[in-house]
Amino acid sequence: MRHELRLCAAVGAGLVGLVVSQAAAAQKPGGILKSYSIDSPASMSIHEEATVFAVRPMMAVMNNLVMYDQNVKQNSMQSIVPDLAESWAWDEETGRKLTFKLRQGVKWHDGKPFSAADVKCTWDLLLGRSNDKLRLNPRKGWYRNLEEVTTNGDYEVTFVLQRPQPALLALLASGFSPVYPCHVSAKDMRQRPIGTGPFKFVEFKPNESIKITKNPDYWKPGRPYLEGIEYTIIKNVSTAILTFASGKLDITFGGLSVPLTRQVNEQAPQAICEMNPTNVGRTLLINRDAAPFNNADLRRAMALALDRQAFIDIITEGKGNTGGAMLPAPDGVWGMPPELLQALPGYGDVEKNRTEARAIMQKLGYGPGKRIGVKLSTRDIPPFRDPAVILIDQLKQVYIDAELEPIDTTQWFPRLSRRDFTVALSLIGNGVDDPDQAFYENYVCGAEGNHSGYCNPELDRLVDQQSMESDQQKRKELVWQIEKKMIDDGARPMIFYAPAGNCRYPYVKGLTITANSIYNGWRMDDVWLDK
Repeated sequence: MRHELRLCAAVGAGLVGLVVSQAAAAQKPGGILKSYSIDSPASMSIHEEATVFAVRPMMAVMNNLVMYDQNVKQNSMQSIVPDLAESWAWDEETGRKLTFKLRQGVKWHDGKPFSAADVKCTWDLLLGRSNDKLRLNPRKGWYRNLEEVTTNGDYEVTFVLQRPQPALLALLASGFSPVYPCHVSAKDMRQRPIGTGPFKFVEFKPNESIKITKNPDYWKPGRPYLEGIEYTIIKNVSTAILTFASGKLDITFGGLSVPLTRQVNEQAPQAICEMNPTNVGRTLLINRDAAPFNNADLRRAMALALDRQAFIDIITEGKGNTGGAMLPAPDGVWGMPPELLQALPGYGDVEKNRTEARAIMQKLGYGPGKRIGVKLSTRDIPPFRDPAVILIDQLKQVYIDAELEPIDTTQWFPRLSRRDFTVALSLIGNGVDDPDQAFYENYVCGAEGNHSGYCNPELDRLVDQQSMESDQQKRKELVWQIEKKMIDDGARPMIFYAPAGNCRYPYVKGLTITANSIYNGWRMDDVWLDK
């Protein structure tokens, strides 16, 4: 089996290379792809950031051990292909060791050779076991089951786990999982990252632009086609759309709402626009330690006050979806069936739910004459602000008067990490459509993304159980059991999932917008300009 897995990976890579070489004659090298970004990230270090505004431009600078096939729309275990690893194999006896054979002859952008030591250095850094330290480590929880990474010479590494975890490969394929060089400090990676990818970092001017340029020594022959990519930071979305419609940009950054996508279609009818699910959920976030919200009944009343369909109708013009912690099917692989979801607390009949919510609040001593005032914190960009305004209106139905508190991106994630908020509307952007990522990052006790402070040891045991399950249908049933428990507990009410519009001019070729994660489709080495 070990030999077969390695052989399949190598043969698969060879077939891909053959198809690519046969099609190469149709591609045109050259040109600068121009896009925009509606926000300025805190740094260029993928491992320290939790936003697409960092990972999208920098994924083109880096490489992973493995990655999701950039031409397959839905990420899944079946779409994982080699990157810096040429092949991989599990230890059949224990299911606790995943060994990668690494590509030889790869160089970092500064000319130094890539080796197994770089892989070990990267995951030692993520596990907090190196002398160098990350300022923020948003995905440390992804690797809580990782015991160590060992090397065997310069071109073989083994991930040693505490228990079986078949989905580890899915986590390693995310755009959030690049390999960093041993010889470059975490501090330097924030401002001048060095990678092995198809593009080299040029400059990051906060609130102005991000620029990357072609790596002429890229290990993949004939790639990339583009000479470079430039992202102009334009925080006003209307201005960004006008700039795109005028022909000064080739592609939008994505994330356009339904009305804004329609606006692009009207102003630039020649553009190709597509709406895609994103696996980004809007959630109600409540600090469980902040009185009076440390009362479970009060939190339940807030969850019961939600009218999810109203969010979908207003924000997405009916094109969004309701779901639990996992993206609903068919866009997502793991989502709970609608008939199970609608039977859970807070779903179903809105008026019935709100009647129950008001009864709870009155029992707690609140009512029309005694209301709760609170700040509703959110990140100061439209995907956060717009639903936050609707949430403020809905909380009034249960005697809570919230005042919007917009927070700049550079402060938003540190504020959440410190739990420096009382009530918030936040987004969960899942880096991988897999329960291990969603649960270990956002819901288990002490997780880096568990900003509400929810903790249920019984649920954590179920999360470990599903993580070890190799049968996908059995794993799905465990996942749905976990989601039901989280909804019953009011862990972090998921409000809705919104699709996003992505527009580009017809001459932009070779780009596939992925359906179930906005973080994994930006290697950009296949993209070219037909002009």
